[in-house]
Amino acid sequence: MTNRQIARRKLLTHSGLGLGASLMGGLATKADARSGPFHGIWSQGYLARKGDVKLAMYRKWLGEQGGWPDKQLPALLLVHGSSLSAQSSFDLDVPGDKYSMMDVFADYGFDVWIMDHEGFGRSDRTSGTSDIASRVEDLKAAMVTVQQTTGRSTVHMFGESSGAIAAAAFAQAEPERIDRLILAGFTYKGEGAAEIERRRARIDELRASPRRKRDAAMIRSIFTRDGHPDLYDPAMAEALVASEMQYGDSVPGGTYVDMAVNLPLVDPAKVLAPVLMTRGEWDGNSTDDDLLEFFRKLPNGDRQYVILPNTAHSQGFSKNRQLLWYAMKNFLEAPAPVAG
Repeated sequence: MTNRQIARRKLLTHSGLGLGASLMGGLATKADARSGPFHGIWSQGYLARKGDVKLAMYRKWLGEQGGWPDKQLPALLLVHGSSLSAQSSFDLDVPGDKYSMMDVFADYGFDVWIMDHEGFGRSDRTSGTSDIASRVEDLKAAMVTVQQTTGRSTVHMFGESSGAIAAAAFAQAEPERIDRLILAGFTYKGEGAAEIERRRARIDELRASPRRKRDAAMIRSIFTRDGHPDLYDPAMAEALVASEMQYGDSVPGGTYVDMAVNLPLVDPAKVLAPVLMTRGEWDGNSTDDDLLEFFRKLPNGDRQYVILPNTAHSQGFSKNRQLLWYAMKNFLEAPAPVAG
């Protein structure tokens, strides 16, 4: 990532905001200086509302100085997983290297959005467990904000790990909202997956509290549990710890319970959108047999299954994360098939 600069400009006008799409402050921030004097990656925060629960959202786009993003830009909503908030997951600042998926896809020409699920990051902390059903409701609220802000009723959606389950469950519930769907590190039934077996063995502990411990040691274990720690840069892991621990040492535990005892949570026959599924070669949250069973039942012929070599579960943090970005970009920019 290039060196971030804090250059602010006052918002003079911004139409299309309703009750569900309030701005977080009145300033847009130039997040990344580009080669030209009038272009850069800009960012803005928003609040979505799920009843009384406020959900923090963030947006990035590549645009001219003084201008809001063109409403014709394709919108991409990134959905985080069980243990990390949205900005840590998709906009991590690691000195000397690029990990921000938001920056990468803003640079590709997408209007990129993220959201902290209930109980994570800067969203409201409640007594809820942020299980998959709750996260689907979060995504419905997020779509209200996206539509009121951009005028777009559909998005491309990317989910990773339990975020992939939530994204697929949302696509099942509201298929008319999804243009193209990307599921990274997905779990269908979890049969034969080492990490899912570990969670099943802890089910009594996980059910005992709405939140589970997520301290610095647990964050570091994300990159060792699949048995290939050399696939990750230790500097990235420490930057992630620093980014995430500001929110405390616990997170909602609902998705861990869901993945331990409630799978499957998605019926592939009801996921109508074009789908890209990516699996790291050494992913302990799934097996190829598990994911290919899901893949074969998808009704849309516009679908791809990609194995990322020398990659484990956390694809976006891997040294080989460019393989994920490449697969995503090609899928999102694929020409529409011509009906015969």
